[in-house]
Amino acid sequence: MIIRAARAADAEALCEIANRVIRDTLITFASAEKTPVQLRAMIADKGEDYLVAELDGQVVGHAYYGDFRAGSGYRFTAEHTIQLSLAAQGRGIGRALLRALEQRAVMAGLHVLVAGISSANPGAVDFHAALGFTEVGRLPEVGHKKGQWLDTVLMQKIMPQAGIPHPDSSDKQG
Repeated sequence: MIIRAARAADAEALCEIANRVIRDTLITFASAEKTPVQLRAMIADKGEDYLVAELDGQVVGHAYYGDFRAGSGYRFTAEHTIQLSLAAQGRGIGRALLRALEQRAVMAGLHVLVAGISSANPGAVDFHAALGFTEVGRLPEVGHKKGQWLDTVLMQKIMPQAGIPHPDSSDKQG
């Protein structure tokens, strides 16, 4: 298995992974499938912080992070996404992807990673807990998909290597 930065050429394989999750599961509340054009733009935007897992020459998973919320006060916090193909599940690939993403987050100066997990995906809660994430909240019935109301479980991990940044002029209120 190889963990590497995503490339534009990965867009088709990433669409297959993401669109299966969108179409066939309650893991994400998204309903619009992604296009290769959208994914190529996302890869270009995220650069080295968009990771893929490759197994036997095939892309079998991806992970990336993005803004948690708007506003400069949240700039040291990011929310991540991780998705695997069915063939990749249960093989340690998700763990390797998330560990690599955590390293990227630390290098980027992030202090906290957040996971927003569908209540229809208890395995993801267990997965994140095993990797040091703590459940910090549950938002009842904030998602709706396939005729069901679903909760979002919020989990977070404070990046131990990152530390707390020193205040700077962009922390001024006003």
